[in-house]
Amino acid sequence: MNIGQGALAAPAPKLDFTADQFALAESVAGSPGLASFYGANGLAPVFLGPEAAPQRRALIGVVARAPEHGLAPARYRPAELRQIDERGPSTRGDEIAFAQSLAAWVHDVSGGLVDPRNVDSANHRTVQRADLDAVLTGFIAAADPAAVLRGVEPSDPRYLALQAALADLAKLSAPSTAPKVPAGLYKPGATGPAVAALRERLASIGFPASGGERYDEDLTDAVRAFQQRAGLKPDGIAGPRTIERLNGGAGARARALILSLERMRWLNGHDPNARQVWVNLPEYTAEIRDGGRSVFETGVVIGKTDAHMETPEFSDMMEHIVVNPRWNVPRSMTVRDYLPRLQANRHAVAHLDVIDGRGRVVPRDQVDFNRYTAASFPFRLQQKPGDDNALGEVKFIFPNRWNIYLHDTPTRGLFSQSRRAYSNGCIRIQRPVELAHALLEGQVNDPAATYARARNSGREAWLALDPDIPVHLVYFTTLPDDDGMIRSYPDIYNRDGKLWQALLKAGLENDGGEG
Repeated sequence: MNIGQGALAAPAPKLDFTADQFALAESVAGSPGLASFYGANGLAPVFLGPEAAPQRRALIGVVARAPEHGLAPARYRPAELRQIDERGPSTRGDEIAFAQSLAAWVHDVSGGLVDPRNVDSANHRTVQRADLDAVLTGFIAAADPAAVLRGVEPSDPRYLALQAALADLAKLSAPSTAPKVPAGLYKPGATGPAVAALRERLASIGFPASGGERYDEDLTDAVRAFQQRAGLKPDGIAGPRTIERLNGGAGARARALILSLERMRWLNGHDPNARQVWVNLPEYTAEIRDGGRSVFETGVVIGKTDAHMETPEFSDMMEHIVVNPRWNVPRSMTVRDYLPRLQANRHAVAHLDVIDGRGRVVPRDQVDFNRYTAASFPFRLQQKPGDDNALGEVKFIFPNRWNIYLHDTPTRGLFSQSRRAYSNGCIRIQRPVELAHALLEGQVNDPAATYARARNSGREAWLALDPDIPVHLVYFTTLPDDDGMIRSYPDIYNRDGKLWQALLKAGLENDGGEG
């Protein structure tokens, strides 16, 4: 018997898909997670029929909570899904509506509405989104399908505090029956119908003040209390911002919270309780966080506001502490700042060595610097360890292609300033030795002695961290502290506006009347 003959080979299985199955496959082809799930399940519908009612209603209930996350309900179509569920879903279109809503929810809540790398050229963060195939598989099989969807939401307590603050703002929305307050500036002592409207609208959201058309002390107290809750300056004067917020405008406070919720979702793939280094650029601080709380904090100097010097956003792993570091001058700085000076005088910047491609110091009298352009210059510049080294006595390495790291600095005066954007992109640390000790804690028996031995050697010494420690360079202009208090910081790099426009373009405010 010749097994190799085609006549004796087993026949290929016949694939007999219905028109609805082919249409379903075509509809989910654009979503790898949905395509993988439905492909593994033979393109069988999972949201149709009475047996899928718990899953349908769980999804409807979860996506209806979109405003709690600062997201627009219309993106997930809860009203449409509710109508389908009430009449009894039976078509391919009904199946796809539920599947696409779930896919959008998992995408947005587990990793953000937008890709941060598409928002700003200085944002290099790679988002770790939930595996849609795995989520959908668990969702369909779970006794509590809503819990599966809640499981993809960020668990960081700061995310929950941001949600609570946003919900608190939502309570400040007056009912439609309350009169709008005419635009203007109202101060204590003012009188008229507009003052009465102000009083009535405040009372409708829980800030009552007795009286009529006179702006008296009771009304001043009510305005001040409203301003405090709304994140406005509590001066008791109803100016344009107060009137706008009172009349229903989302206001800068809500916008700031929504931006921070999105940024927190970008970090959702990282364990918020892990020991980590957290550098919030607008806050000008670096922290070690452990168990979800700050255990060490120091001030920092960050990159200048020039577009090519801004400190970027990304996460990485810190691998080494380098004591007595050499400073390898960045290529951009070498050819921009130092090459012209060397061409004018080969003995300029004498504190820097000229290094060839094999790592050897090249005597300057052997180099004709005028032969080279910025593109062709074959050398690099390096500063030896020492008290005047640009990196100070220690740097903290987390290898990345942007050559960003944390380091000491001999220029200490900048730390006394409130605005500290002065570096070429790297992060200067106010308390670098203490940071080194804190990072070595738990890794060596005596962190201070280990560091001192390396420092006293006078040579460059690399202290390995084992295990490596996560590092997050983040940009939060609004963030809760460990006690839940919402803190605000200046938008030093003007990144908030870019993110807000990206969110709007993605449909943040396209509520379409859904709910």
